[in-house]
Order: sequence, then C-alpha cells, then structure tokens
Amino acid sequence: MLTLYDCATAPSPRRARILLAEKGLAHDTVAVDLRAGEQFGDAYRAINPLCTVPALRTDEGVVLTDNAAIAAYVEALQPQPPLFGSTPLQKAEIASWNWRVEFEGLLAIADALRNGSPAMAGRALPGPVQYPQIPELAQRGAQRAAQFFDTLEQRLAHSAFVGADSFSIADITAVVAVDFARVVKLRVDEQRPHLLAWRERMAQRPSTAL
Repeated sequence: MLTLYDCATAPSPRRARILLAEKGLAHDTVAVDLRAGEQFGDAYRAINPLCTVPALRTDEGVVLTDNAAIAAYVEALQPQPPLFGSTPLQKAEIASWNWRVEFEGLLAIADALRNGSPAMAGRALPGPVQYPQIPELAQRGAQRAAQFFDTLEQRLAHSAFVGADSFSIADITAVVAVDFARVVKLRVDEQRPHLLAWRERMAQRPSTAL
C-alpha cells in the first residue's frame, strides 16, 4: 500500500492528493503537523531528511520526497488516465506548462509569502536550513504572481485546459497555485473571466476538493 506523508493545510502535498485521486490509487495517509514543526523532528527526518511534504512511500519501500518524483512514479504505476499526455507533442506541451506554473506561479507565490509574512521569519525557504527573509523578494513575488494570473487568463482564452486539450498534471498544479495565491491576497474574479470559468470547471472534479 502506498503511504502519503501529508499536511492538509499546505499546497505542495495537495498536488499529490489530487494526483492520487485522479488516478484512483488507494493509499494510507500520515499527517505531518507543519505548524508544530513535526517535519523537523527525528522521526520525520528519518523518513525524509529534506523535512518537507509531500513524501510518498512506494510499494517497494522507497520514499519519494518531491512532487516531480511522485508524479513520475504514479503516472508509470497507473498510466490511465494519462495526465502527462499521450502523444509526443502533448507530452511536450504539458511538461512546458507544468514547469511554467511551478516557476511563474507557485514559486512566485511562495516567495511573496515566505519573504513577507512575519510568521515565516527565518523560514524563507522550505527544508532544514534556516534562511532569512528578503523583503524585496516578497514584493517581486507578488508582482510575478499577478503576472502569472494574466498568463493563465491569456492561455485559457484559447484552451479549455492549461496543458493540452484534456485535463493534465498542468491543471493540477495550476489549481493548487491559483488557490494558494489567496495567501497573498490574489484571487480569481471577473477581471479574468477565462481563468474564473476554468476554475469553476475544475471545481466540478471531486479531486480538487481534497
């Protein structure tokens, strides 16, 4: 049985939850209390020395410690439905958009939050090393996040999905990024109608409620 090390309030493990749900893969869940700093304790460090979630223990007993590895493993383990594309061009397009959503969206929002929130002092980057905040990165992150919303709006004006012509890993990453942006007071509204319509369509998928 797969085991997902999870935190219900964090965006990164939500990506893994949605992925596993879309694939219909049963798994056990172990909650990791990030607010209490459980990820830094000896017990969790023995599982994932990176002190991050998600982590996925495979049927082979190997622990995968990032979303890229988890997604690659799950797609290979359960190819249907294909979430990385079926043709060479689909695979390329989905990979490109998934990377853009991570870099232009998730990382920008994380910069804005981690470098701007007093609660994140000394935690500007995830993991075991304490990094100081850089206020300028918070400001730039907020600007980049808004630009990311505009990029999605332009993309979704001509496509029903973020990555290709069907639901994919890029949509999963984008749903998490768009919802995560609320922490920096950036929300989808009528000013970006195509992005709003896409998010409403995504809400019809049971997996996105996780």
